[in-house]
Amino acid sequence: MPAVAQVSYDDLYARWERGNWRATEIDFTEDRAQWAAMSELERRAALWNYALFFHGEDAVAADLAPFIDAAPLEEQRYFLATQQVDEARHAVFFKRFMHEVVGRGDGTVASGLCATEPELTWGFRRTFDLLREETGRLRRDRSRAALARAVTMYHLVVEATLAQPGQHFISDALERRGLLPGFRAGMKQVALDEQRHIAFGVRLLHDLAESDPGVVDAVAALIRTATPYSIAVFVPPAWNREYTEVFGFTLEEIYAEAARSFEAKMRAAGLPLESLPGPQVFPLDMTPEQRGERALAMLRAGFAGPADGAPARDPDAMKLLFDVLRRAVDHRTAPAGPFTVQWEFSDAEPWHLVVHDGAASAAAGRAASVDVELRCRYADWVDVVAGRLDARRALATWRLRPRGSPRVVWAARGLF
Repeated sequence: MPAVAQVSYDDLYARWERGNWRATEIDFTEDRAQWAAMSELERRAALWNYALFFHGEDAVAADLAPFIDAAPLEEQRYFLATQQVDEARHAVFFKRFMHEVVGRGDGTVASGLCATEPELTWGFRRTFDLLREETGRLRRDRSRAALARAVTMYHLVVEATLAQPGQHFISDALERRGLLPGFRAGMKQVALDEQRHIAFGVRLLHDLAESDPGVVDAVAALIRTATPYSIAVFVPPAWNREYTEVFGFTLEEIYAEAARSFEAKMRAAGLPLESLPGPQVFPLDMTPEQRGERALAMLRAGFAGPADGAPARDPDAMKLLFDVLRRAVDHRTAPAGPFTVQWEFSDAEPWHLVVHDGAASAAAGRAASVDVELRCRYADWVDVVAGRLDARRALATWRLRPRGSPRVVWAARGLF
C-alpha cells in the first residue's frame, strides 16, 4: 500500500479537531512595538510578503464550496468543510495583523484587502484568476477529472508550491531574529493547518487518479497552464531582491524549495512529474536549485511573466528561449521526423528546431532543409511562448506568418 493511502480521511478530520486554535485571541502587543522599530525596508518587504498571504487566504476561503459539492465521499466533504473554516480563520488572522500592527484598513476584511491590494504581483493575480476559473469549471462539471484539476491547482500549486515554502522562510527569518511573536505564533498554526490540507489534497488526488484514467491528462494540462503564472508570484516590486534578502533568504532559495515541494507532493500522489503525458514544463534533468535559477532567468529575460519592456535577445537568452521550445515539443502530435521549423525574425538572429524520433534539438542560424518557416517579430514570438499572445490571434493578424505547403503547415499545428 502506498504511503499516501495509509493517511485516512477520518484521521485527517481528527487532526483538525485536535489542532483548533483561535485567531481572535493572538496577542499583537509586542508585534506593534517591534513593527515600529523595524527599518522602512523591513516594513515594506514584510507588508509585501504578508499581503500575498492575506489575499490568498481570503480567495481560497471563498473558493472551496464547489470542492465540497464535487467530492465523491462524505468523509472527503466533511474534511473540506473543516478546511473552509481554516481558511476563513487564516484570513481573520492576517486581517487583524494588517489592521492592529501594520495600520492598514479599518478592521474589516474588505478594507484590509483594499488597503493591501497594490502589493499583489502579476503572477499572484494570474494564478488566483486561474484558481477561480477552475473552481468555476467545477461548479458546472463535477467529474473526477475536473475535481482533480481543481485539487492540483488549489492544494498542490497554491498551497504546496507557493504557500508552504513562503511560510517556511518567513517563520525561520522571524524566529532567528526574535521578531513579531504574535505573528510567528499565528503563522505556526497556519502552517500546521496547511500541512493537513496538503496531505488531504495529495490523498484525494491519488484516489481520483486511481478511479479515473482521464485524471492524469487533466492534471498534466492544468500544470502546463498554471506554471507560467505561478513562477511569477514571488517576483518582488521592481525586482528588488532586498525584499527577501533583508530577512535572510534569496529568491533562488525560495524557488528551489518550491520546486522540491511540488515534485515531492506529485510523487506522493502517485503522479510523478516524469510520468505525466505530453511535454514537460519542468526540466527534470536539472536539480531544484538549477530549476529555480532557470525560472528566474526566464522571468528576467521576459520569456515568462508580464511584458515589461523588450525581451532579452542576446545569444545566451535566445539559447534559453529555444531550449524552452525544444522541451515544449509534444511528440505525441509531432509530424514524423525529421521535421525542421525555421524562425526568421525581422529584428533578431534566425533559429531553427529539428524534431526526429521523439527528440528535439535547437540551434542558431538557418537550417539547410526547412519544412515550415515562421516569420514574425522576435517580441511577438516571445509573447506567444510566454502565453501573452494567443498563437491563433497572431496568425489571424499576420503577426505570425507560416510558410510551407498547406499540408505540412497543418501537420505542424500541434507541435508545441
